[in-house]
Amino acid sequence: MSAGLPSAPGTASAPAGSAPAGALRHVLGHLLTPLLMCVGMGLAYLGAFHAPQPHDLRVDVVGSGPSAQVLAQTLHDKGDGALDVRTVPDRETAVTALREQTSFGAYLPGDRPELLVASASSDTSAMAVEKVFTKVAAGQDAPLKVTDAAPVSDGDPTGQGVFFLLVALSIGSYASVAVIGGAGAVLPLRIRALLAAGMSLAVSLVGTVFAGPMFHLVDRGLGGVWAMSWLYSAGILLIGVGLHTFLRRWTTLGVMVLFVMLNFTSSGGIYRPELQPGFFGALHAFWNGAGFVEGVRSHVYFDGHALGGHLLTLALWLLAGVAVMACAGLAEARRRPAAPAVPAAPAAAEEEMEETVGV
Repeated sequence: MSAGLPSAPGTASAPAGSAPAGALRHVLGHLLTPLLMCVGMGLAYLGAFHAPQPHDLRVDVVGSGPSAQVLAQTLHDKGDGALDVRTVPDRETAVTALREQTSFGAYLPGDRPELLVASASSDTSAMAVEKVFTKVAAGQDAPLKVTDAAPVSDGDPTGQGVFFLLVALSIGSYASVAVIGGAGAVLPLRIRALLAAGMSLAVSLVGTVFAGPMFHLVDRGLGGVWAMSWLYSAGILLIGVGLHTFLRRWTTLGVMVLFVMLNFTSSGGIYRPELQPGFFGALHAFWNGAGFVEGVRSHVYFDGHALGGHLLTLALWLLAGVAVMACAGLAEARRRPAAPAVPAAPAAAEEEMEETVGV
């Protein structure tokens, strides 16, 4: 019926197809985000994991005589930078180095050669060391006995369960950032901060159930695992929610770069930095995922050795989240328009109003 009515004065009819064209441009603009995610994930994961090779992997040869010195020097030279081979005087010293994670294998030469490893440090590192010394023992026509000086729990035979726990905590945390930053954008920042704190507690409790009673990834120290899970999750949530004030629609990509692409690949959960390119090894020294993975390993398997440094890493990321939230609060306060001044009503008028409403 309206097709025959004349257009209102001063209005122009929209060209046919302009609305679909605008919608298409809008969709194409948003498709840039998953494309960048694809590129970033490929570069990060393939760059970190596609060709693991040892470099400066510390191993020990047990013995103080000339034969031990010659064997250590020969392995060091043949390794061409892959191995950092040293000699230690006795088995006890070698075990101590393994349990302090300053060494990843110790070879005891002789008629019945033995290799000491610590699979709790990293199963892939232990396998790399075993591969090297199996060849050494074969050259001596002797079977190699392998002894695990720091075994993992029965519920985590590969030693990689802590890494997959990290993945679960990370997904729960950065997915919560998307919800709080998006659906909760109209809420005051203090409410968003409380939501972030509440979700970090919920995510850490879920992770603790996974690690303990459900999958038995750890067989002791569950309280400490929960505490580190909370520190880790809270840091991600606070940083992400604060960054949403500045990044807006790019928040998801930014959080994935920080806490997936760079985080999972540098955590040491699959390959320790001695088996990775130098870039990821450098990140391992201070990134929050590495702080969590190495902190849990230290707490559960190595009697808390070097645990303080890993806790410091997690605490500093949490403090970074508090700082980002504070900056977000200042930015939002500057953006907020000033409320118009409301003139005060005369006292007589206020009294009249109170009488009218019966107050």
